[in-house]
Amino acid sequence: MPSKPDPFSSSVWTHPPRGRGTQPPLSRDQIVRAAIELLDAEGAAGLSMRRLGTKLGSGATSVYWYVAHKDELLELAVDQVMGEVYVPDPDDTGWRIGASVFTSGLRAMLLRHPWVIGLLGVRPAMGPNAMRNGDRMVALLSAAGFSGLELAHASSLLMAYAIGSASTVAALTSTSREAGVPVTEIVTRIEPYLDLIAADHPHYDKWRREIGPAARDPERVWEDGFMFGLERLLDGLELWLSRRTGG
Repeated sequence: MPSKPDPFSSSVWTHPPRGRGTQPPLSRDQIVRAAIELLDAEGAAGLSMRRLGTKLGSGATSVYWYVAHKDELLELAVDQVMGEVYVPDPDDTGWRIGASVFTSGLRAMLLRHPWVIGLLGVRPAMGPNAMRNGDRMVALLSAAGFSGLELAHASSLLMAYAIGSASTVAALTSTSREAGVPVTEIVTRIEPYLDLIAADHPHYDKWRREIGPAARDPERVWEDGFMFGLERLLDGLELWLSRRTGG
């Protein structure tokens, strides 16, 4: 069987725009935005060149003028939503605040567009928005004192934390939506079972009763838990920097 093409060398970003013949009336930006609407509504499985052409009212011909296949379209869509993530300039704020803004913004973007989670690492993220964010993160962490591979490790740590948090929340939210039941109601429904097995898990049961009503507001718990973890990550990075520099 023939092997699949290398996703990096065959990336939409590494070769010139397709553009052949008479340019269609729709722009690439219009096509990508329509693709994102489909992806937000139905996920990556719900996107096809034919369905996108139907949505645009132009058939698939306009789409193929810009991209060769669905993978290229997904690359364009991912980079488009990466533009929603903001990385502050190191001259405007301290590195901790800047890193917090980036990590929180990345998580928020992934929750708005959960289909992106399954595409990270599958195709290269080296479009203009992704590269701009990467360049700004290098500037931000360099100003803090990170360098070399340590800078890459610190950036990857923050990104992994945002992706992990978003993955869990997106999965639970998707389950809730498919079941047609609010997350808060799901939590309420499992309480009788937890009461039933309480004697077998006394430490967990004691803790569960201590947090009480807070557990019935999972969205608030998710947000508070994310920020708690992010601050602890930044504490650790700051401590490492301090030890490294003897400060």
